[in-house]
Amino acid sequence: MRKKVITISRQFGSGGHSIVKSLAEQLDISYYDKEILDRIASETGFAPGFIEKASEYAAANNSLLWNLAMKHSPFHVPEDNPADVIYFAQAKIIKELAQKEPCVIIGRCSDYILRDREDCLHIFICADKHSRAKRILEQYGDNGKPIEKRIDDKDTRRKIYYSHYTDRVWGAPVNYHATLNSGELGEDACIQIIRKIYLD
Repeated sequence: MRKKVITISRQFGSGGHSIVKSLAEQLDISYYDKEILDRIASETGFAPGFIEKASEYAAANNSLLWNLAMKHSPFHVPEDNPADVIYFAQAKIIKELAQKEPCVIIGRCSDYILRDREDCLHIFICADKHSRAKRILEQYGDNGKPIEKRIDDKDTRRKIYYSHYTDRVWGAPVNYHATLNSGELGEDACIQIIRKIYLD
């Protein structure tokens, strides 16, 4: 079946966001990342900043990590499990977007949420730590925290979040149609490979 929707999961610093943006432009289709946050905020009433934090620490809600993360949050924390409310709103929105139009969706367990659709292409972008560190420093700058710790912390949160809601291993090749190493291939080659798979 001809593919309609592309989901792209990625390691922190692998260039996934810029790959998605360029890919969507070349294919002349929409791409969704932060826009999903705005939709979740509209549907749940939670502030976008709270949604980002709750999503990052979702698997740890009722644990020390969740309590520490929320203790200093400037946002009101609802009594009900906010992470679950956010995840199910997110799943609903991602399904609606996939139904509505051809598009590229970045992260947010979209490969799992859309796993039963035969018209979806699921991609995972990875890279070696040296390439990722270089890209992170160029894009986000030095925040004083050791770059390897920044990478490990972000990836760990993504792994925990993904496994919590999917019961699958984040980054495992079996979950995707293709895994591409942007550090070795370069972003342009990754874009062209995904484009070819999508259009064939």
